[in-house]
Formats: sequence, C-alpha cells, structure tokens
Amino acid sequence: MLPWIQLDSATIPGETGELRLKQRGSEFSIMLGANELMNSRLSGSEEALATLSWDRIKAHPKPRILIGGLGMGFTLRAALAVLPEDAGVTVAELVPAVVAWARGPMAEVFKGCLDDPRVGIHQGDVGEAIRAGKAAYDAILLDVDNGPDGLTRKSNDRLYDFAGLRTARDALRPGGVLAVWSSGPDADFTRRLKGSGFAVDAINTRANGKRGGARHVIWLAVKPVR
Repeated sequence: MLPWIQLDSATIPGETGELRLKQRGSEFSIMLGANELMNSRLSGSEEALATLSWDRIKAHPKPRILIGGLGMGFTLRAALAVLPEDAGVTVAELVPAVVAWARGPMAEVFKGCLDDPRVGIHQGDVGEAIRAGKAAYDAILLDVDNGPDGLTRKSNDRLYDFAGLRTARDALRPGGVLAVWSSGPDADFTRRLKGSGFAVDAINTRANGKRGGARHVIWLAVKPVR
C-alpha cells in the first residue's frame, strides 16, 4: 500500500490547531490532529448538503447561495450542477491555504469549479458573511466543522447558538433554508433550530452516498414565508 505523504500544513486563524493536507496516490485527506476532516473518496453527504437544499428552494428566481467552508469542493460542485445560470454562489473560506490547495495539488478534485462565473470567494469567517447579509440568501450551507460544536474552531460555536441562528434566519429570504452538515445527531441543536423560528428536518445520510459509509446528519431549517 502506498504511504501517506504530507503536502502542506496551515494554521487556522485565531486557533492553535493546524490543518494538514496529505496525499496517497490519487487520494487526498485533510487532517486536524488525529481527526480526518475530509477525504477525497468520501463525498456523498457533502453533495447531499447541496442537493437537499436545492430541493427546498428550486422555485426561487435567481437563487443566491452562501457556502460556509470550501473543503474539497464537493458541496460547491454539487450546487453548481443543479443551480441555474443566473444563480450566484459565495464560498466563505477562513484558511487561505485551503483555496490554494484547491487551485494547486487538488486541482483535479475541484475540476475548475472555482472558475465558474457564478462563484465568488469570501476569504474570511462565514459568520461575517452571514451578519453582513440581510435577506441576502436563498440558502446558507454550513460545513465548517464536525457539526454544531467547534472541533476545528471553538468560535464556530456561535454560529449554532440562539443568537447565531437568529442571525442566519435574518440573512435568509422568506422560504430560504439553513442547511448544516454534522458527523452525528444532536437533539439539542434540533431544539435550538425550532426555537429560532425554523421549520426543521434532520436527515440521515451516508458519507459515500448510496454506497454506504459512515452515517452523517444534515439539518434543513426553512425560514417561514410569513
């Protein structure tokens, strides 16, 4: 078996943790300590984050989407595959190296999706983009951590508390959806979403789509039309 080779590392702004990009043959992995945050062979649940969200907003004209976390681009690519030509997608990525990896060693994984004219990059905290947008988005897709607890960045917790959820609701247009990826269930988070005025579905999905893999959860929280 081929050994893993570390290609690069990057600090996380405001945190002591370090992201490490590794490669084994055509396979890539992004690690934080002993935790694998993402792997290029496991894309099913990240793709579902985009496609399930699109099902909720596909009647919206000229949809505007905010994706929190570039990762390996699976959510972005899945969104671009279903969105119309007049859509707009903003990807918020805190770690500059992740964007550099997308254009460099992982270019084949990304397949040029960052060059799509519908895509713009917000280099910074997704929370900033959410706070700056008043009824700006039809969907906000969050995959910035291991779920609604701050594994990579403790300050991510504020995205998922009551204040953060109300801010996200205000950034959505009527009928818009806040979609959150998680490595596992969280009943308290479901209650917070409902308490923040969303209609909520928690959907079980698999890391490798129909081929199985680890069980993940995607919350779809829809802002009421009225």
